[in-house]
Amino acid sequence: MREILLCKYGEIVLKGANKRFFEDALCKELRHRAKKHGNFEISRAQSTIYIKPLDDFADIDGMYESAKRTFGIAAIGRAAVCEKNIEDIKRVTREYIPQFLEGKNSFKVEGKRSDKTFPYNSMELSQLLGGEILDAMHGKIRVDVRKPEVTVKIEVREQAAYVHAGQISGAGGIPVGTGGHGMLLLSGGIDSPVAGYMMAKRGLRVEAVHFESFPYTSEMARDKVIRLARTIAAHTGDVYVHVVSLTRIQEELSKKCEEDYFTLLLRRYMMYIACRMAANHGSKCLITGESLGQVASQTMEAIAVTDNASTLPVFRPCIGMDKEEIIEISRKIGTFDISIEPYEDCCTVFTPRHPRTKPVLEKVLAEERKLDFEALANEAISGAYTIRAEAYQ
Repeated sequence: MREILLCKYGEIVLKGANKRFFEDALCKELRHRAKKHGNFEISRAQSTIYIKPLDDFADIDGMYESAKRTFGIAAIGRAAVCEKNIEDIKRVTREYIPQFLEGKNSFKVEGKRSDKTFPYNSMELSQLLGGEILDAMHGKIRVDVRKPEVTVKIEVREQAAYVHAGQISGAGGIPVGTGGHGMLLLSGGIDSPVAGYMMAKRGLRVEAVHFESFPYTSEMARDKVIRLARTIAAHTGDVYVHVVSLTRIQEELSKKCEEDYFTLLLRRYMMYIACRMAANHGSKCLITGESLGQVASQTMEAIAVTDNASTLPVFRPCIGMDKEEIIEISRKIGTFDISIEPYEDCCTVFTPRHPRTKPVLEKVLAEERKLDFEALANEAISGAYTIRAEAYQ
């Protein structure tokens, strides 16, 4: 019995004249992911993508896990392929469907006939195959058309017929890359991986810049960030992480500037350097995990001061969320347990006792002029190195 994956897309169907562009991008992403799992044919018809294993070595389980994390797919399910004749459809239904109904109390059958030349209509299909399932289950289950535990679907399409026991929700959103490229300021905390995930869901291809402060921060802290990048890469595709040292900048800030302005000045450096890194790697925006008012550096006034150092749009998908909402997403995407590991972050080095929460830009710029801003930024950028974080699966 042949089994394939059926993927439905949601928002893409609303794209009008641009629909084909998004469909092509989604198929390209799935073909890229399929390389890790074997030999698959990926095709599309009638707002459905078909993922077909071409030999016995193709890992359909691995492909299923990867496809359900692919942005652009609204729903995904496994299906058995039938010949377009009623006897084969009945046979496959009897053999394939009972495994999904074990331990369940109720089901219903929904027939869908896209090929109008098929001699049975949707209602007749539902009735016929419902009877086949009842016989195969020997009375262990009942039909409930209102609130079934499992909905079995029979789809008769142009190329073949498919039998499956419903679908689960996919990642949603739109395909990665259709919205351009963005540079994520990736720390070891909870918020920034969530921000990268959320913008990738809106079509951005995400790269990342991570700021370290060796020897004040350890290699374990950096490795934690790379593990975070690998985890979100299961959703976003491989993430290139550009690692930049802020050690010299932090030491100069500590020596020459008022302590209360340390965090603001450091974040301005981060924004400026991230913009430079973005320009070097084709990114057109920055992404941060900031949430309004969550910490002292995320007041409206502080955000305005740090944005002043950026030459690119800054996207903050977490800006209106509270911590519990962000944590919920981090658990869903698998980053939470890594994020709470107790390794130090560059932002915790030289932390002021009383950071400015309502800074005035003119005063911040006056403090900044105590430094050779450009020379320090150039030195940090020249020492940057890149790590490719590939998806675990």
